[in-house]
Amino acid sequence: MDANITKALNDKLYDKRKSGALELEGLIRDALAAADHERIQKIVHQLCHEYAYAVHQPHARNGGLIGLAAASIALGPEVARYLEEIVPPVLACFSDQDARVRYYACESMYNIAKVAKGEILVYFNQVFDALSKLAADSELSVKNGAELLDRLIKDIVAESAASYVSVLHTHSDTAADAADEDEPSEDLPTAFSLQRFLPLLEQRINVINPFTRTFLVAWITLLDAIPDLELVTYLPRFLGGLFKFLSDPNTDVHTATQVCLDRFLNEIKKIARIKRGIAESRKSAGDDGLNKSTSSFRSGAEAESETDSVAPHGRDSLDEKDSASIVSQSSTADEEKSSTGEEDYIPGQDVQIDYPKILDILVTFLSDSSDEVIQLTTLRWIDSFFEICPEDIVPFVPRLLSHVLPTMSHEGDSVRQAANRVNTSLMDYIMSLSDDNRRFDSAASGQLQLPNSLSALGKELTGLERRDSNLSSRLLKTVIREQAADTRSADGKGTRTPTPAEERAPSPRAGPELDYQAAVNALTLQFLNEHEATRVAAIAWLIMLHRIAPSKILSVEDGTFPALLKTLSDPSEAVVTRDLLLLSQISKNSDDSYFTSFMINLLKLFCTDRRLLETRGNLIIRQLCVTLSAERIYRTMADCLEKDEDVEFASIMVQNLNNNLITAPELADLRKRLRNLDSRDGQSFFVTLFKSWCHNAVATFSLCLLAQAYEQAYHLLQIFADLEMTVNMLIQIDKLVQLLESPVFTYLRIQLLEPEKYPHLYKCLYGLLMLLPQSSAFAALKNRLNSVSAIGYLHIAPRTYTGSVSSQQGPTASGFERSNRLKAREDGGVKWVELLEKFKTTQEKARRAQRIASLGEDVGLAPIQEKEKPSAPNTAARGANLRPNSPALTAKPPPIPVAQAQGHKSKSSLSNLGRFAGGVAGRKRK
Repeated sequence: MDANITKALNDKLYDKRKSGALELEGLIRDALAAADHERIQKIVHQLCHEYAYAVHQPHARNGGLIGLAAASIALGPEVARYLEEIVPPVLACFSDQDARVRYYACESMYNIAKVAKGEILVYFNQVFDALSKLAADSELSVKNGAELLDRLIKDIVAESAASYVSVLHTHSDTAADAADEDEPSEDLPTAFSLQRFLPLLEQRINVINPFTRTFLVAWITLLDAIPDLELVTYLPRFLGGLFKFLSDPNTDVHTATQVCLDRFLNEIKKIARIKRGIAESRKSAGDDGLNKSTSSFRSGAEAESETDSVAPHGRDSLDEKDSASIVSQSSTADEEKSSTGEEDYIPGQDVQIDYPKILDILVTFLSDSSDEVIQLTTLRWIDSFFEICPEDIVPFVPRLLSHVLPTMSHEGDSVRQAANRVNTSLMDYIMSLSDDNRRFDSAASGQLQLPNSLSALGKELTGLERRDSNLSSRLLKTVIREQAADTRSADGKGTRTPTPAEERAPSPRAGPELDYQAAVNALTLQFLNEHEATRVAAIAWLIMLHRIAPSKILSVEDGTFPALLKTLSDPSEAVVTRDLLLLSQISKNSDDSYFTSFMINLLKLFCTDRRLLETRGNLIIRQLCVTLSAERIYRTMADCLEKDEDVEFASIMVQNLNNNLITAPELADLRKRLRNLDSRDGQSFFVTLFKSWCHNAVATFSLCLLAQAYEQAYHLLQIFADLEMTVNMLIQIDKLVQLLESPVFTYLRIQLLEPEKYPHLYKCLYGLLMLLPQSSAFAALKNRLNSVSAIGYLHIAPRTYTGSVSSQQGPTASGFERSNRLKAREDGGVKWVELLEKFKTTQEKARRAQRIASLGEDVGLAPIQEKEKPSAPNTAARGANLRPNSPALTAKPPPIPVAQAQGHKSKSSLSNLGRFAGGVAGRKRK
């Protein structure tokens, strides 16, 4: 360079440096006109190494920057061959400590890029990295300068990135181009390459500065808008960083990122629709071609005209870019392409997206992030993937269940609703897979399909109205209908409303099979979740999976069974109801040994968790009787309780079973069966219950009333006189009297009108009256008997058996008054005397156990001390000796409602009976 130019470029004043740059520009123009490239090269080298790289001379650096810009402007299109030396020193000045140097570097690069245009894309990575750092610069002027440069680079990229080939590459291949002018230009590498850029983007996507994040999102949006680049193909490489941007407190970052993610999601949806439309169009076009080619062999000339309209090369393409019109206009497209002989390209039809990697990122963010916006966006993406690629979701089902179900109890209403939508979509898709498999199996082997209302059941289990108090009853009714449909499956081929997953287009490829064991493990862990909605959804999933594949999950040896039993203690009634439904399903698909094991474990659970028995025992028993055979449940439990050594628990359990047997609407059929002892099955069932019911005297007596075995009940009352009448026993009698006024015993009250036919019924009721203290129950029973007393006194039937039968001997089989019902039992029927002996033996055993427990005596000493025990006075006599005007007997508290007769103690009865027992105990001490 001339001396005056070098002196001007080193000046501290900007105007002098600018004038020197203008002189330099003219010098280079003259050298370029003279083709003196060697001098131009020396000038560029001098500007770079003596000026731009002069770190400790800021004025010289500024002069070098403006000189390089002037040289680039003078070179014009020829600048491409010098960019390799010009760009690096300018980029180095972007990181200078002096803000003015950084600003001049932006200005210089702006002028260089404006002249170089597409050639600057060769150095895009370096320029992008420098701009990303300047986006967060503390100096406003530098930031503004970087923003201007950024806009210019974006314009160049948007215009040339997809197709621009560097001049240097073009010149190197001049000989090849001259030899073959028809060689396509696509063989040459473009100046911009996504493969080279993405590693830099992956590195920079982890920044925290909001300005840099906004810069990155803007560039990603721009690159995605260039159709030929297909940035969406590489989405998994930077999707995680974009999701992190959603948690940025800066509103601009959050808004820009949300718009960018929405754009990507819509693009993925469009690509999926295009591919589905093309696949369906090809299929339909292939079918039409087959039909028309077949008709050509039949009709000759007509067939030729038909096949001309459907040419082979027109079957594999479409002429519409709008995915919504692909299928509807496929025939028109085929006809147009057959006439032109060309195949139309639809943007997006060959784009390959790695859906499993994207799903893996989404599930990871759903589990690791606690930010509500990230969770909501992740759930929305996952729900959209059921439309895009449902078959790719199957491997992620266990992980999704682990994270989606807890999110269903999120504090945010929007997140909770999104999680419910994902859960419903996932359940619908898994059920649709089962429907497809079962339809295939049905066609192959004639097996039955899944119950038609299972989808509705799944939606009900996971719906937003899960807290409705009537949900349990609706669920059980649904299951009853399904189980009834199972038994009538021969004609169960009705129409079924398709699930949302079935309404979608068929998946182009078969997905992997669901890992049932991993899904069950994930669901079992949700039993520990503190939120009711999550636990309800987890059991709903287990119910659905067990109905789909009962042989693959929750088998007899499965370790999940103890967890299901423990869940019966859950504080939520909805959870317990569904847990019982699942246990019932497992029992229905297992053998008798499993059912027996289930009943034994249930009784053990009740024995160890008395609070569960008190609060949920009746609910559990009733729900099991709805979903399973009530008689089978009662028979199995009765056999287990008969052999139970814990007489106290056996008595409590029998009392609960008996109360349900009398009051539960679900056991109405069982009560009708007990009232009919003419059949062998009825007699066998009665005997089984009686042997177990012997653990509880009042329950045994009420069982006889229920079975209309009144004489047997009367003889039980005679044995009651020899038993120690405890407060608990009197309370049970009090409740029984109240139950006698309920609709269940309407037939018994009507039978009071026929004393000649049911003479022992009067004795039973009067016996109860003698056992009771004069409480509200005593008054109620007395009023009932007084209302028919005239009939009873006028029609007292004689004894129908000879000889005196003491309470110790019991009646003979021929001693019953209802010969038409009991005559058939004389040979191999009910052995009433043996049942009475069984009752006395069991009660004696219970008395000993109670005495040992209360006094802490040794088992071996119990028989000796029994001999010293005075015989209990007759209860009726004790009642007669009480003062009639005693406050404990004259007080008449309100009667206990029938609805409370099960599992709830009446305070009034407890008070009266407590006073009564205290008075008796005082007299005994005297």
